[in-house]
Formats: sequence, C-alpha cells, structure tokens
Amino acid sequence: MTEPRPGDAFQPGDVLNNTYRIEALLGRGGTSDVYRARSEISGRLVAIKVLKSEFSGNDDYLVLMTREEEVREIRHDAIVRYSENHRTAEGLVYLLMDYIDGPGLDRKLKEGPMSAEDILTLCKRVGEGLKAAHDRSIVHRDLSPDNILLRNDDPAQAVVIDFGIAKDTNPGAETIVGNEFAGKYAYAAPEQLSGNTDARSDIYSLGALLLANFRGEAPDVGANPMEVVQRKNDPLDTTGVPEPLRTLLNRMTAPDPEARFQSMQEVLAFIDSGGAEETLSDATIIAPPPAKETAEKGADKPAAAKTPAAVPTMDKPAKATPAKSQTKKKTGGSSAGLIAAVAAFVVIGGGTGAYFAGLFGAGGPAYPAVSPFSLVIADPENLDVSASGYVPGHDMQNALVARMNELGGTADLTLASGDIAPSWADDVLQVLDDVVLLDDWQLAVTDNQAEISGSTTDPELQARLTAKYPANWPGGLSGTIEVALTSLFLDSAIVDDILAQYADCGPLTQVNRPGPAGYGMDDPVLIAGTLAGEATRDSLQTALEDTTDGRFVVIDAEILNPTLCLAENYLPQAPESDIAIRFENGLTGQEVTSGEFVVGDNPVIDVIIPDSVTTGFISVSVLDVSGDVFHLIPNIARPDNSVETLRQGQSGAATVRAAYAQDEPKEEGAIAFTVDGSSLGKSKVLVMHSFAPLFRQMRPRAESAIGYTEALAERNADQLIESLDTRILTTAAQ
Repeated sequence: MTEPRPGDAFQPGDVLNNTYRIEALLGRGGTSDVYRARSEISGRLVAIKVLKSEFSGNDDYLVLMTREEEVREIRHDAIVRYSENHRTAEGLVYLLMDYIDGPGLDRKLKEGPMSAEDILTLCKRVGEGLKAAHDRSIVHRDLSPDNILLRNDDPAQAVVIDFGIAKDTNPGAETIVGNEFAGKYAYAAPEQLSGNTDARSDIYSLGALLLANFRGEAPDVGANPMEVVQRKNDPLDTTGVPEPLRTLLNRMTAPDPEARFQSMQEVLAFIDSGGAEETLSDATIIAPPPAKETAEKGADKPAAAKTPAAVPTMDKPAKATPAKSQTKKKTGGSSAGLIAAVAAFVVIGGGTGAYFAGLFGAGGPAYPAVSPFSLVIADPENLDVSASGYVPGHDMQNALVARMNELGGTADLTLASGDIAPSWADDVLQVLDDVVLLDDWQLAVTDNQAEISGSTTDPELQARLTAKYPANWPGGLSGTIEVALTSLFLDSAIVDDILAQYADCGPLTQVNRPGPAGYGMDDPVLIAGTLAGEATRDSLQTALEDTTDGRFVVIDAEILNPTLCLAENYLPQAPESDIAIRFENGLTGQEVTSGEFVVGDNPVIDVIIPDSVTTGFISVSVLDVSGDVFHLIPNIARPDNSVETLRQGQSGAATVRAAYAQDEPKEEGAIAFTVDGSSLGKSKVLVMHSFAPLFRQMRPRAESAIGYTEALAERNADQLIESLDTRILTTAAQ
C-alpha cells in the first residue's frame, strides 16, 4: 500500500457515489492514482482509478480514460474487468474496475527469478487474455511487469490491467495516441519507437517481460535514447534459458516483426505443442536481419551488440509527441523496418544531426509532450517529503531523486517535454533550495507558473522569502508565495478560550493539556467532551486549526441532541461508579452492546448493582430525544428505590430490571416500551446513587427535561448524589 497524503484526491473513509468507501491508496502514477474501495451495498472490493485534478479537464486524458473503459467489452478472466467512468461534484474523473488481490510482476521481479514452469504458465494465461483483446483489434501497447497482477500470487490467475493507451486497430477507429510512441522503453517492441504498433508488438513486450522475470532483473536498454534505439536492433540475450522456453522467447522477441510469431494464437499453439512445432533456428533468431543496401553506402553489416548500460525506468507519459516515421517499406516480403533506419546517422552540412523516429532533434532527446507540464515537490506536516510529476531530462530527474533521498522521501518522476522555459530545470532546483528551509512547504509548478506555500517559525526567513518572491523568480518562472509565520509554543489558555466559545453541550477539555510552556510544534491538540451537533464540531475544528499554527487537531466529542445537552449543562456533577447499564432486545433476548435499536424493537434496560453498593437509593431515568424525562425507578407505581429493596435479597452483583420486555411477567407499574418512530435519535439513561431520596415527593412518571433539571437544582442534588452513571440509547428507522 502507499501512504496517503493531504493533497490526494480521496482519503480513506471517503464514500464515492454513495456506494464505494475508500480503504487504501494502492499506488500513484504520472496522470492517475489507484485506490482500493469497498461497496457499502454488496461488500465487493473494487479498484478505482482517478485522474489527477490537473488532468480532469483535459480532453486528451479524458479520451484515454474512456478508451480504457471501452476495454470492458473484452470478456476474459485474464483481462481486468472495467465498469464505467464517473465524475465527482468537484470535477474529478474516476474509473471503476475489479480489484485484483495479489502482487504485480514488478514486485515478483524484485523478489528474484521465477521458474521456467511458472513463466510458461504465465505466458499461456496472459497470451489467452491478449488474444481475446487482439480478436477485438485492441492492442495493449504498454505491457510491462507492473501491468500484470497475479491473483492470489498464482501465475495461472494472472490478470492484465491498464489499457489506458490501448490502440483500436479496426479500420477507421480513432487511435488514442495516434502513431506516437506509447509504452516503456525497456519492454517496448523496436517498431514502437517509430510509431508502428500491432498485435506483434504486444507479443514482443510479453516475451521481454517474461524473460526479465525469469532472470529476476529488468533488461538494460541503454543510458540515453540513442543507446535505446541501437540496442533495440539486437536480439535479447536468452543464454541459459531452458528449452522450449528459450525458443518461445526468441520467437516472441525477434527485433524484426516478420521474424516473430505473427499472432497470439501461434504463441499459444507453440506452448500447447510443447515446442514440437517447426521453429526457426537459433542463428536465424539471434542474428539481426541485414541492413538494406543503398546506392549511397553499399551493403552494411548489422551493428555489433554493445554492453548494456543501466538506464532509469521511464514511466509512460499520458500523451506522446507525434513521431516522424522513417521506417523503410518492405520489399521482397522482408521488412528491415526500424533496423535499417537505426543503422545510420544523418550528416548535415558538416554537423552531426541524429534524427530517428522523432526521438532526436537539434537540442537532444525529445521526450513525449505533456500539457500541462506539472511538478509538485512537498514536505507537508506529519508526512514524508515527495516529488511527483514531470521533469525535462535525466539531470533533473537524478538531482531530484538525490534530494528526496537526502530528505528521506520519495520521487515519482516521468521524463517528458512541454511548453516550458529552456532554463526550467535549473530554475525549479534553485527555488527548491530556498523552499526546503521552511518547516513545512510545497512547491507546485505548472508549465512556467510556480506556487510556494508553507510555514516557518523563523521571522527572518519568512521576511527574506516573501521579499525575494514573487518579484525575483529565477529564469522563466513566475508565480506566488504564501508563507505563514508560526509560533514555537501555543498557550493552552488560548485553546481554553476557543473551547468556551463553542461549548454548547457541557464542558470541553484538552485531553493532553501541556505544561506551562504550552504545545510544542509537533504536539497534537486533542479535545474531548460533548457537542450539540455536527455543525458545532465543524466550526470548532475550523477555529482550532486557524489558531493552532498547523498543529494536528482531533475533536473526540460525542454529538448529542438539545435535550441531552440541556442535561449535560444542568445535571448534578458526580463521579461515575461501578454500576453498569445493560441493554437487551426484548423480542430476541439478545444483548445489544451497541445500544442501537430500530422501529419495532423492544428495548430492555437492566441496572447491575455491584457488590460494593449495599446502601442508599438508586434512581433510573431516561432523557428522551423528544425533550421529556421518563422515570423508570422510582415512579408512582414503583415508589421504593432503596438499594436493599431493589436487591430483593441478592448478594454480590444484583441485576435490577428498569424497563421490561413486552411479553414477560412484570410487577405492577413496571414500564415496557417499543420504538415507534415518532421520535428517533439519542436518549440518555441516567442512574444516580444517592445517600437519601432525591425528592421529598414522588415525581410524575414523565415530565419535561427543563422541569426535572430545575427540581434537581432546587433540591441541591449535588449534595445528595454519590455517583452518576449514564449510557446512550439510540433509536433509528432501520
């Protein structure tokens, strides 16, 4: 699981569409995040993919989500099932899909090599799912270990996910990313780099990722785009792979699409035959096809394989830059394709200009374009520092990763190009050097617009930064800054003043009241008590957060109704005791530990007197949600409430029934009631143990709460009561 952050689209506990309760954040991506949620109606687990807010209004990204939703027409257990898109009231777009309980192949890759048997099982399972997609002319185009999940950690139950850049190859169908490059370099087929994609591209990617998981290490494809292009010309190294898996992978990952299996059906047929069908020789598979002769250069031999160099993982962007296709046409039934194009450099006017498939321009590698070009680097209070978004090159990527490592945080960065100033990378890193001096902060950059927010206890730092920005942003950046000045300590008396303003239902207390110095910067402010309603709690929360300089505020207050709040304010003050209150459903005889009853239920109330209470008087009343008080013990029909009488000779703990089941035998004057729906909500059961009778004359069986509390005040009940125990009884429609 991934730790949630305050800026996330959803938080655990949120409910979407009145149905799906968010349970956890599963992972973050460049354009979207994925959550686990549970239907509150059926209990079914689902995964929810939500487009990040900066992309929710962008038609290109909405098309990608729609394209992914349309994959629901593929009916196969190895393809994740999608349902539909929704949009929240705030404009966030999210997609519902099946939740797959199991690890991704990317995690298995980190754990080490998988057996040849598991790899073959995995190939057959995924191949069957992809065949179902290909039969509908849908090509995935982004197969990689993180896009295949193993339900129950079983290769035979693998599921392919993330069809966000899938391409519909039906004649006339709209291509979502056009002929642009889509897919991760490490597993992408060679022809994908020049924008050519069909079912054979998925076959290559599946073979490449299976080989990676067999070896337990990701392929090395080069340290820069030129090396990537050159090495895609070379067959993958399958040395040491046992047969028939080796031949299978060789034929799946041949650099020339014509030398591969031509369909997933052929892949499955090979597996089903145990490799007995006629196959190409190792020499044919491993040696790259010869480059075509040209009038200018004669016959060239294929470039020799070079030692691979490590390259950072490049996540797919949501939208790519149109590629300039330089793939040569097939002649004589053989295609040199990408291979012929990679073999040469173009020399122009004495200067070297390397152009290939749109990956190279005069300024170096051109990464896929995104708009807006956004990056968020943040160190929020109580959470780890993180960097997430797009960067224009490896230098900045490496610099940010190093900085996040220094700060103990994480980086989720995607290489891309955009409408940004040439000095953008240096400008952002320069601003970051200033921002990290704050106690908590966020630097959000969209294209060339930047926003700094945060807080500090250092007035000189606040003054310096607010003087420097926004007037002196470096390079091509411009934007705003908002830095709050916070105090090192917060006087608890300030909190008391706020609590007094909002205490509408009895006193509110500071659970962790600090010493004379007050609350430190990292100290939470914990409040307990009772309140009259949700609106009061929300207002109190806001008031405290506005006053406590970013400290964590928790209000653990019970929400009561006006009648109960009246009692809280006017009832005698007395300690709790060991006297217990027990609820039971008179219809079933079962104990109701929650204290919750619905219309038609028959609440039974028992008072359990401990063995330590042998003298005095017990009074039991119910403050009803309607504003009335019902006296269960004593009342006109049941006047004797002495402990001795109530015990009826019982020693030890004695159970006294205060409200009865409807159909049970009961003494005269005993009360039994049923929830009728006329007044639903919270009521409070009061049990008072007093030295003498609370009143000189018997109170009526029912009276107003105001009259009852006034009578207690006139009687000076504080002087008579030894203990006061209470319990909430809640009634609801269902």
